Amino acid sequence: IGGHGDVLEPDNGVAAIGSGAMYAQSAALALKKHATHLSAAEIVKESLNIAADIC
Repeated sequence: IGGHGDVLEPDNGVAAIGSGAMYAQSAALALKKHATHLSAAEIVKESLNIAADIC
């Protein structure tokens, strides 16, 4: 939900919020595209780990 109450849907099926959002979203998009054997939960976990290492 956006700042004006409107419902937003990401174009690529990946959303991220917070100070490390761009790092986590970038990692998630790369994993989603190239690591197709990972589950959604595994992609989230790895994306957050990558973002944490960068931040």
